[in-house]
Amino acid sequence: MPTRALMIQGTGSNVGKSLMVAGLCRVFARRGLAVRPFKPQNMSNNAAVTADGGEIGRAQALQARAAGVPPSVHMNPVLLKPQSEVGSQVVVQGRMAGTARAREYQSWKPRLMAAVQDSFARLSGEADLVLVEGAGSASEVNLRAGDIANMGFARACDVPVVLVGDIDRGGVIASLVGTRVVLDEADAGMIRGFVVNRFRGDPSLFEDGMRLIAERTGWPALGLVPHFSDAARLPAEDGLGLRREGRSGGVVIAVPVTPRIANFDDLDPLREEPGVSVVLVEPGMPIPAEASLVLLPGSKTTIDDLAFFREQGWDIDLKGHLRRGGRVLGLCGGYQMLGRRIADPHGIEGPAGRSVEGLGVLEVDTILTDDKRLKAVTGCSLPDDTPLAGYEMHIGETTGEGAARPFARLSDGRLDGAVSADGRVVGTYLHGLFADDRQRTRWLNVLGATGGDLAYESLVEDILDRLALHLEAHLDCDRFLALSAR
Repeated sequence: MPTRALMIQGTGSNVGKSLMVAGLCRVFARRGLAVRPFKPQNMSNNAAVTADGGEIGRAQALQARAAGVPPSVHMNPVLLKPQSEVGSQVVVQGRMAGTARAREYQSWKPRLMAAVQDSFARLSGEADLVLVEGAGSASEVNLRAGDIANMGFARACDVPVVLVGDIDRGGVIASLVGTRVVLDEADAGMIRGFVVNRFRGDPSLFEDGMRLIAERTGWPALGLVPHFSDAARLPAEDGLGLRREGRSGGVVIAVPVTPRIANFDDLDPLREEPGVSVVLVEPGMPIPAEASLVLLPGSKTTIDDLAFFREQGWDIDLKGHLRRGGRVLGLCGGYQMLGRRIADPHGIEGPAGRSVEGLGVLEVDTILTDDKRLKAVTGCSLPDDTPLAGYEMHIGETTGEGAARPFARLSDGRLDGAVSADGRVVGTYLHGLFADDRQRTRWLNVLGATGGDLAYESLVEDILDRLALHLEAHLDCDRFLALSAR
């Protein structure tokens, strides 16, 4: 018998596909099934390092966690990491395969389908159930030729589909019925039913709506799922998650938001701390004078984001912040920006030969290289020897006098990062620092913030458990399992 599989597609982006798959992974894993998440193609600059030394979308790493298994490159065989409005870095089975503009990428799809099918077969070989997440909208019929992300995959691998619509954004009846209208008969025939997600209010008021959708589409209604507010506290993979509200009051951490911000889930644990207020500094806003820490997060295109930083006048604000005695932390691309110079001799991020001045608050220089470091790490911060766990995901080599005052010593003996002579500016290549309760508490102490009692990883586990219970209460999960038979 072939491994069971079910694909969750959506009427659009951000309708809740990722978290529904995560919740279902936890539901069926708790029933004793070997469950694996899978997304053929993802687009995100919020990525995770896998146990097998590659990178995948952050959502698939969360889904793997929900299933109780280590993340693997085969859970997201094609990852697009946008570098511009029309071009992306293409990561295949965890490793960079090149860069492509949007139109050029369409010609890549036939060979990428081979990688997608290979990864799906590998996961199927070790699982009782594979839960597949579609990308964007099932109704993007203009991209149907050569599709590897939605119906193209479902048809090629004979995986039944459940379609999800989001009532919270409005127009859910039109979006579900409209999807049926634009799909051809063979694609529509892959859909076994629909779910309406993020409902608020009295469900009896939408009974006629569910009935109308079923009549107009011919697909059975599989559930009306109420809004689950704590889902927003789980690690997100796109900018909509970045902009969720955090706590207010307490020590202010200011985060300038650049166009190609990456790995912004580094902020999530800080948002959960009662003594911390994470303030996103949007374009056109000044860095707030009351900030205790200015945090420069990762970037997919460091040189371009640095230029944008200057265009906003944030470089001037940063100098004022330091004159007032404030602290600065740069993570990965943010670390590179804090140095004296960034050079891109091989054109890793754009035209070859570019070399630009950094913000000059750390005595280091960076050369971008095509050797990408992807690794989970442990070690300790210096000089206090506080343990840490995180991961590296970066290109570039950073050297200079500032590196003689490193931020951390890693378990493999390497030194990481740089610290200014007065100790108020820190740069590091390590992501995930604040998910480690020990390091987060250390930084809270440095900033004079209250808190430090949060067990962040336990919080994430608790939310996943409650998400699973929420789905079980509003979906017939036995029917979902029956639909997954192929």
